[in-house]
Amino acid sequence: MFESIKVASKGKASVLVVGQFADEKLNTETKALDGDGSLVNATKRAEANGSIGSVIEVHGSNGYERALIVGLGSREGFEAGTLRKAGGVAGRAIAKAKATSANFQICKALKKLKKSDAVDPFAAGAMIGEGLGMLSWSYDSLRGSATDVTPKGKLTVRSCCNAFNDGAERGLGFAEGTNIARTLSQTPPNIATPMWIASEAKKMARKSGNMKCTVFSGKKLEDERLTGLINVGKASENQPCMIRLEYTPARGKSKKPIVLVGKTISYDSGGLSIKVGGGMVGMKRDKDGGCGVFGAMHIIANVIKPNRPVVALLMSAENSISDEAYRPDDVLTFRNGVSVEITNTDAEGRLVLADGLCWACEKENPEYVVDVATLTGGIVVALGSVFGGMWCDDDGVRAKLEEAADATGEALWRMPHHAKYNAMMKSPIADILNSAPVREAHPIQGAAFLTHFVEEGVKWAHLDIAGTHAIKKDNEFMCAGPTGFGARLLADLVERS
Repeated sequence: MFESIKVASKGKASVLVVGQFADEKLNTETKALDGDGSLVNATKRAEANGSIGSVIEVHGSNGYERALIVGLGSREGFEAGTLRKAGGVAGRAIAKAKATSANFQICKALKKLKKSDAVDPFAAGAMIGEGLGMLSWSYDSLRGSATDVTPKGKLTVRSCCNAFNDGAERGLGFAEGTNIARTLSQTPPNIATPMWIASEAKKMARKSGNMKCTVFSGKKLEDERLTGLINVGKASENQPCMIRLEYTPARGKSKKPIVLVGKTISYDSGGLSIKVGGGMVGMKRDKDGGCGVFGAMHIIANVIKPNRPVVALLMSAENSISDEAYRPDDVLTFRNGVSVEITNTDAEGRLVLADGLCWACEKENPEYVVDVATLTGGIVVALGSVFGGMWCDDDGVRAKLEEAADATGEALWRMPHHAKYNAMMKSPIADILNSAPVREAHPIQGAAFLTHFVEEGVKWAHLDIAGTHAIKKDNEFMCAGPTGFGARLLADLVERS
């Protein structure tokens, strides 16, 4: 929608944006902006019901070229996240009008909310900033001579106060990290190979100035016994790698790091257990767990800058087919000594995550570990596209994840761990199978497998985002395609820790 968005504290805007709650008149504070009565008159229209997603446009209002009355939904139980949607729908209307500046006076409508529902100007600005920023994502870099790409305008945001402006800056920063994740997801596999992703991580680390990037590939993988990466990636001409990003704070360097592990399969053919029919289309997105972690590290290093170290491990390989491919019936032994019988080469993500979890536990001395992956189709059956699946038995980490999910709108639903599920993964010849022969409890099987690679006493959460990493239809602040799920969630989690 916009080439760029900046926040300014001074100057005249061409568009005024105000809010209206469902089935209510404009409140006193908003009416105070309405010197010519055009806003009040506009709310008398039948369509001016204040529902979420509604926008009433008023031309030549109160000295502006136009005004937008944006619906905020019900006042009862109002949530800050609603403003993310409001920012998106307002942004669509601003872009359609080809306006270059907007004065957001949404906070006027938020006066006199119940104390439990109150939203301060900073939080309001952050949500509007996120909505505008995520709305602005596009992926046109591969358009060729057969496509006419419509130029995008630049937008300047003004508001009621400095607190809102500061929040909008934060929201735009969170959106930028999310959009980085979306761009990485959208990049096709002939470009986004594991080593290309590594080069992008190095660029991000250099640009931030407070991150270090180390890439383990080739003999380094063998030296470190990163068995999953070696075997999943050995059929491809694009070599696998582990990308380690480390954020170092100005203060708090002595604290234990939070470790984020991302499944970053650059393309998944299924290997010798090849995907059939149309099952391979879209498998460039099997890297989306890693994309979310990648975007989160951008936010962590450039926006929130926490006073503690954070380490990201992107476990990247291409699951391809050749005479070098690993096979069903192979047995792999991981660096922690656990042996795995391969029954399905299309259950490859858990193998590379196993490497990452072993490394995190043995090498990083973590405060806690969170892994993120598009791991199972079963989680889509269980939860659809509404929630990501969460496995976490530590009350403290789980509470922070749930709070971060509520704050960012990247929703999670707790799934169970139990010894009976672990028993499903037993192998007749090795320690465990990588995929049980039965389909029941399919997403839980993946989590049960991963438990074997987390040391006792290490706090750990597993997030399966196979249902939430992409959307098929536009919503208020996103277009169809990758969502960057996890980028804002993980950054918010780190900030709470």
